[in-house]
Amino acid sequence: MTQAQRIALGSVVVGAVVLVVKLAAWFFTGSVAILSDALESIVNVATAIAALVAVRVAARPPDASHPYGHHKAEFFSAVLEGVMIVIAALLILHEAWGRFWEPAAITQPWLGSAIVVAASLINGAWALVLIRKGKALKSPALSADGKHLQTDVVTSIGVIIGIAAAVATGWYWLDPLMAALVALNILWSGWHVIASSLSGLMDESVSEDELADLRNLISDHAEGAVEAHDLRTRVAGRATFVDFHLVVPGDMSVTAAHEICDRIEVALKKHLEECIVTIHVEPEDHAKHTGIVVL
Repeated sequence: MTQAQRIALGSVVVGAVVLVVKLAAWFFTGSVAILSDALESIVNVATAIAALVAVRVAARPPDASHPYGHHKAEFFSAVLEGVMIVIAALLILHEAWGRFWEPAAITQPWLGSAIVVAASLINGAWALVLIRKGKALKSPALSADGKHLQTDVVTSIGVIIGIAAAVATGWYWLDPLMAALVALNILWSGWHVIASSLSGLMDESVSEDELADLRNLISDHAEGAVEAHDLRTRVAGRATFVDFHLVVPGDMSVTAAHEICDRIEVALKKHLEECIVTIHVEPEDHAKHTGIVVL
């Protein structure tokens, strides 16, 4: 099991624990806001399972049916997570609407709030782990899961504030009102997760800064060549695909040109851990002379 898979499995365990804790808080209080928070935790467990499956699929090596690998599986998981977040928000809005017209007193509010705080601390700590590891491992699924948990923490804070306000004023309609506000926040989070994942499915390029670094690496390690042009990149999960044309003198041997390509490829793969490089070599008399100048 890879590190990403172990972390994804940890998300399933953490999500299940937090779900049980929040359901206990709802049992003691009867708060619809806490119920909405628990409903989001159900989504957390489901999306954590989806992320685990996606990470396992993405780790598979290329095969005859998928010669470029399975890296994009993580983007599909992230999109699924965004959709499930939106569904959870709609369920919360439905519950809040019904309770708004028939508000009910909250029992044992401080015990319930304390339980929600404990669950939030667990979620907050694990969210930081997921975001840090997702960035380090270039895992869209883990990063999306971490950002979702951060939203869950914000949700829980809002729930606690709503319960305190409802108990202090006796206006128990504040409880479903806070649940509705929580749902709107979740909707925004779900849309953000979907939008960022769709860009990955559309073969988005690396950032401008990263592209400048790649250009410099090619220039610095292509001694003997004339230039490089038509540099293209695309990101697919942890993998980054890089391809370009390398112009060499017309009388250069195939062996010499191949040695330059190897040198560039080693440099690029050292810079980007999972980098798939494709280099098209062409003689100088067929070159466009519009690309990267070789130093």
